This record gives sequence, C-alpha cells and structure tokens, in this order.
Amino acid sequence: MATTAAQSPEPTPATPTTLSPLKHPLYRAIFVSFLLSNLGNTIQAVGAAWLLTEMGEPADIVALVQTAAAAPLMLFALPAGAFADMHDRRNVMLASQAWMFVTSLILATIAATHHAPAWAILALTFAIGSAAAFFNPALSASTGGVVPRSELPGAVALNVLSFNTARSVGPAIGGAVVAIWGSSAAFVVNGAAYLALIAVLIFWRPSLPKPERQPILAAIGGCLSFVASSRQVRTIVLRALTFTLAGGAVWALMPLVARDLVHGGSVDFGLLLGSLGVGAVVGAATSTGFRKRFAAETLTRIAGMVYGLCCLAVAARPGLWPTLAILVVGGAFWVQALSGFNVAAQLWTPRAVVGRVMAIVSSVTWGGLALSAWIWGHVASAWGVGAAVAGSGAVMLVLPLIGLVAPMPRHEDAVEA
Repeated sequence: MATTAAQSPEPTPATPTTLSPLKHPLYRAIFVSFLLSNLGNTIQAVGAAWLLTEMGEPADIVALVQTAAAAPLMLFALPAGAFADMHDRRNVMLASQAWMFVTSLILATIAATHHAPAWAILALTFAIGSAAAFFNPALSASTGGVVPRSELPGAVALNVLSFNTARSVGPAIGGAVVAIWGSSAAFVVNGAAYLALIAVLIFWRPSLPKPERQPILAAIGGCLSFVASSRQVRTIVLRALTFTLAGGAVWALMPLVARDLVHGGSVDFGLLLGSLGVGAVVGAATSTGFRKRFAAETLTRIAGMVYGLCCLAVAARPGLWPTLAILVVGGAFWVQALSGFNVAAQLWTPRAVVGRVMAIVSSVTWGGLALSAWIWGHVASAWGVGAAVAGSGAVMLVLPLIGLVAPMPRHEDAVEA
C-alpha cells in the first residue's frame, strides 16, 4: 500500500497550490480515507436529526444533535491535543476511528427498534463526537510531518475540503438513505465509512521521533502558557470562537429550515445541507488563491459579512431553489474563514505544541457551534426558525467590528517554529 512507503514529504513545487499536497502518496491516502470517514459522519448526522424531527421533537431538541456532536470537541479537545503530542498519533487516530465504528453500529441497532428515546440518540452522537475530539488534533498535528511547510496551507485547506465535500455529498446521500431505508440505515452506512481510514492507519508505519511524555496537566499547562503569551494565537482563538458562535444557526437548524421555511421533507433537507456543503467545497478549493490576494483580516471580514447576508436571505423564505443557490454562496465564505483560522494557527505554532494548539482551535470552533446550536435553538423555539436564522445573520454583519481591536495576524509575518 502507498501509505507504508512514504516516510518524508516529496520535494515541494516552486509555487504550491491547494492541490499540491495530493502529490504525496501518504497524504493522498489519508485525504481519501478521511473524506470517506467525514462522509459517514455527515450521513449519521442527517439520520439523527431527521429521526428526531420525525419523532416530533421540538426545535431545541433537534438542534441538540449538533450540540451533542460538537460539545465533546470543546470539552475534550485540549486533553486530546496533549494526548496527541505525547503518544503515537497513528495509534490515537486508529483507536478513535474504531470507537466511532462500534458506536455507530450501536446507534443503528437501537434506532432499528423504532423506540429509541431522544436522550439515547443524543448520547451516542455525543460518544461519536468524543472520539472525533481525540482524532482531529492527532490528524492536524500529523499534517505538518506529511507535507512540506510551504504546502501546509494547501494541506489544511484540503482537510477542510474533505470535511465539506462530505457535507455537500453526504446530506443528499443521507436524505436518500433515510427516505428509502430509514434512519437506522444511515447509521449503518456511517459505520462502514470508517473502515477505509482504519485500513490506512493499520498499514501506515510512519518514522517519527518518539513523543515526549509528561504529565497531562503539565502538557496542558504548557500549551495554555504558550497561548497566553502569543498575541497572534490568542487572536486566532478569539476570532474562531466568535465566528462560529454567531453563525451556527443555519447548520444547527437545517432540518427545521427544510420543514418550516422551505416546507419540504428529508430529501429537501439533504439538498439544503448539501448546497451549503457544495459552497464549502468551493471555498476550500479556492482558499489558497484567496489568501494570496487578501490579508487574513480582510478575508475574515468579507467572509463574515457575506455569510451574514446569506442567512438573512434564507430567513426571507425565497423558496427551495433560490435558497439552494444562497446556501452555496454562504458555504463558500463560511469555509474561507474556518480554513483561515486553521492555517493561521498551524503557521504561528511550534511543532512541539501544535497538537495542543490545534486542539484549542478545534475546541473553540466546535464549542462555538455547540453553544450556537443551543442559543439559536432556543430563539427558534420562542420566536420561530426564521427569526433565529435572521438573528444569526444580523450578528454576523456586525461581527467584523472585532477586527478593529483584534485583527487577524498576517500569514506573511509567521516564522517557522
């Protein structure tokens, strides 16, 4: 298998692009299998959200699917990042994927009984998110050792592209699976999707320095000390948190957008979330080019404002097809910002603590989404789905004002750690 032979990155091209990292066999294998794993996760989320919707659960309970998936990434990401820096990252990723595989099969089993309580669906979704919390920083920390530093922005963008390609294709597949075979089948498909990445990790034999072992509290403390002393990383963390906290309504409430604003069913839900994902794919694929043309702060401001306008347009209930087009645009600018936060954190962090710092960025990003789902879910319960989506868009329009006091650090000023 190609993954066993690659011990160091191949020579980098003179002018790296977003797709340049795919020339490295090891990274290419990881990318493809990670795409399948993300695809399964997206299908599982469709199944869980629609199952709760079919059960007649209120808006705040349906929105908790995103909270259950994202909260572990906030709660456990920092210990997981320390774990990634102190242990064999391949083993951490392998154990995480195996846990997600087993949990998905349990979720499929209880859903097949047709008497699955909401708390069980949310608890098992939380369990899958917990495994992802340990997987993500290990993968992020490994990326810098798989591709040259000059291609790191492209590799980060491709990791985001993998996630959002799954978001574009997965909802449509998930909607079809749910419509034809039911929600339980979506959970089975999710479990099967993990197998490719498990296989890659089993056969991958990286040649890496032995990680430094230290007490986990000391490792966490060292990371927090670094973040506290780095103005640039503090700013990246702040901007990632506020961006996702303000803008998570559409992601969390999409099944209700499909039902209440578009007046559709499970297939329409898949199409809507898929359109958001298609836009995210476009955003990830073009992010390297955008970063060459715009400063990080300028791109973050533009992304937030365009995404906010898209939220307001969706809340106006223009109909299915206009909403699909609007979500493509919104998804593209959403991922421009998220990709920028990840690239900036990688560039401004020493390799020795990159797993932990990326865990912090992941924690605040997913924590923002989890809190956002809770907040906007309650707004939707009190004033309606349209009001929640419009409120999220309005906040996104004023959010760039944060840049006046905490501007994003310039990528060009980062030095190799």
